[in-house]
Parts: sequence; structure tokens; C-alpha cells
Amino acid sequence: MKPFIRVIKALSDPSRVRIIKLVEHKELCVCELKDLLGLAQSTVSKHLRVLEEAGLVSFRKDGSWIIYRLADGSDSVYARAMLDNLAGWLENDPELASMRQQLNRIDRERTCAA
Repeated sequence: MKPFIRVIKALSDPSRVRIIKLVEHKELCVCELKDLLGLAQSTVSKHLRVLEEAGLVSFRKDGSWIIYRLADGSDSVYARAMLDNLAGWLENDPELASMRQQLNRIDRERTCAA
């Protein structure tokens, strides 16, 4: 039951759901997520750690950046099921739609240099 509870708790925070919905569309680093969400870098990092521990996101290194993306779900049947369901949910949410529009204009070099 612990893996199930970990996934459900990870998705119980609106900021973590926003992160999932953003990385569903584009791989993002902490700096980019910080700007999109309007949260402190440390807060974004904590949210990402919770999502990673639940098997919902994974990361890769690209030079000095750590880039986050949706996990493939191979570690947790519960994470995979929730990611599959979330893919069709919240598409009409105005806040998320606005954030998705900003994804096209995001420039990692500029964003992370600030």
C-alpha cells in the first residue's frame, strides 16, 4: 500500500500537479519551473523530489542542468496509472493553459542565467 499512498500524496498538492502537467508537454529544469510557477527554487526542488520518489518524474543531466520529464512508469504501476489518467485531465484549466503558452517562449539559457 505504501507505493500507492506515495503517489496519491504526491498528487495532493496543486503545485505538484502543475509540474506534472508542464513536464507532460516539455522537459524543464528547476529554473524554468521556478519562473513558470512563481515559486522559490528550493520549493520547486522539494516538490520535484516528492514527485520523483513517487515515480512520477525522472531526470537527466545536461551539463550543469538537471532536466525533469515524466517518468516512464516502469517503477510503479500506480504512478503509470495516474500519469495515464492525468494526460487527459485539466486540459481546459485556464491557469495551466496560460503556463503552457509560456512554454513556447521559455529560453533555458536566459532563464537560468538570471
